[in-house]
Amino acid sequence: MLAVYGHLFVPKRPVEYMIPYSTISELYEIRITGERIMPDPEDDQHAKEHVDLLIELFERPFNKKKIDRALGIPWRQSAPLLINEHVSIIIINGMDSMQYGETFDPIETEIILTCMREQAPLLTDQLEYMERLIQHEVPIPIYDIEDYEYALEHTEE
Repeated sequence: MLAVYGHLFVPKRPVEYMIPYSTISELYEIRITGERIMPDPEDDQHAKEHVDLLIELFERPFNKKKIDRALGIPWRQSAPLLINEHVSIIIINGMDSMQYGETFDPIETEIILTCMREQAPLLTDQLEYMERLIQHEVPIPIYDIEDYEYALEHTEE
């Protein structure tokens, strides 16, 4: 979502995004397969450019070192990767415990478990995913990307 929604990098207050390491692997998959991310060709090209920028950010030696330190132990967090004065990213070495494995794919499960462990809200643009979370009574706050500003106003720093 960070690659698709540029406004996530310019919030009105400081934000710390927590993402499982497995989501970084998906960026590489997007790059390799060349699959379309967005329906509109211009939007798709723009999103793919941001995917490349994120990969570049994660591959910078100092950031890579922070990420690699977190990968040795399950659920360990990286030191914050500073994006700008208001945005940082923490990479979490999440593990799929199969707690939600029959209903959600492994990455979705890692995101759920990360939110639960860190008591953090989940931000998504996938309505079907939100519906499944609600239907299965997953105990995490969920915000649609359209409600990003509202989420910022109603979550603690």
